Amino acid sequence: MPSPRLLYAGFMLLAAVVFVVVRRLLPPVPAVASLPLAHRFCLAAAGFVGGVFGARLPFLVGVEAGSVNWLADGKTITTGLIGAYLAVEGVKLLLGVWVKTGDSFALPLAAAVAVGRWGCFFNGCCAGTETALPWGVDFGDGVRRHPTQIYESLFHLGMAIVVGSVTARRLIPDHRLQLYLIAYAVYRFATEFIRPEPVAAWGLTFYQWAAAVLGLGLAAQWFFEWRRERRSKMPPCRPSTSTPTPAR
Repeated sequence: MPSPRLLYAGFMLLAAVVFVVVRRLLPPVPAVASLPLAHRFCLAAAGFVGGVFGARLPFLVGVEAGSVNWLADGKTITTGLIGAYLAVEGVKLLLGVWVKTGDSFALPLAAAVAVGRWGCFFNGCCAGTETALPWGVDFGDGVRRHPTQIYESLFHLGMAIVVGSVTARRLIPDHRLQLYLIAYAVYRFATEFIRPEPVAAWGLTFYQWAAAVLGLGLAAQWFFEWRRERRSKMPPCRPSTSTPTPAR
């Protein structure tokens, strides 16, 4: 059997391939396709760089124990998603891009993470707390633990199905990435209770705070966008044409 590190690398590579293939199979989003090629490249680069930086940030600031070497093992998807989202939004602001671009990434991202989490499982990283459940897994330390990697893979697979169904029915256009990321924030917040992460503040872990910021921030963004869309569809006020009653 290949070594855990080799399996981890293989699944990470497979996840990247799945992302590219699924995105290519989806019909292009007209608003995104209309952007200049240079703008699309900048947005893709921003997502990649922001995701890499965000995924490594907890290890560099001491939240996680690990080397400060950018090429060393150690990444976290929660802050990676936050970093990628903020980077893309920031570059859109700089470029003056006002169209929504997230719909084309929601399904590919969910499918890719569903695959990539199996790399974490075979590598033995990201495991949960001790459990007596029959599906607990010993990752080499003699303790049967929650296979949280598999839990998360199944979550993202389920969200890929949900996003695919929503896309096929043309529901909530321009908000599908927000739907996926808010759902993930709720999921990650809840499952932190079965992860061996240290408490950061007020009884919550660093990743619970990160998930809360991600979910609440996206929910607020969705609300304000919905309110703006609703106002834009309201008919303009017209002055009354009735003849005023003369004063007596």
